[in-house]
Amino acid sequence: MMTISIIGTGSIGTAIARLLVNAGLPVSLANSRGPQSLAGLVDELGPLAQAVTAQQASQADIVFLAVNWSKIPDAVRDLGPWDGRIVIDANNPIEAPLFKPFDLGGQPSSQVVAQMLPGAHVVKAFNHLLAALLSDPSAEGGKRVLFYSGEDAASKTKVAELITQLGFYGIDLGGVQQGMLAQFPGGPLPALNLVKHG
Repeated sequence: MMTISIIGTGSIGTAIARLLVNAGLPVSLANSRGPQSLAGLVDELGPLAQAVTAQQASQADIVFLAVNWSKIPDAVRDLGPWDGRIVIDANNPIEAPLFKPFDLGGQPSSQVVAQMLPGAHVVKAFNHLLAALLSDPSAEGGKRVLFYSGEDAASKTKVAELITQLGFYGIDLGGVQQGMLAQFPGGPLPALNLVKHG
């Protein structure tokens, strides 16, 4: 079984952790404050969750990165080598409380993230829905839609399988450039709560 970890335990990281344990998948959790700060969350999530250091989390087969945009450089600076492992970029170049967009010079945000993670296969996903919607894959008798994008086809296939396993309906947007469609701010798809029936 592929190992899965999450770096970042804010609302999005926590929602993803709940999805994984609800699907019967073990998950390792890490944040900037260290494993001891996650004791309450791990207790709540149950035996499938464990707290680890960020360096340990970075060694999983699939690593969710769910960190406030301005804190990503510090969060990943000492991690790796990535050796072709998959990093799911669940971030958007914006953060509370002002929700002021970061100027990326027209680059897709996942391209900026990939430059910080040399050797990783970055797949953009789990970033376009609010945490409250992300925590429940089923809606109105159908499956919520999740978009994903990236440059490595094999990695995207694995992420698509995980999206399906968690109960969502995945739609491949294409490469990193197309992934900007689901990037907040700027793209037309963020916060669109689409449901696939049948």
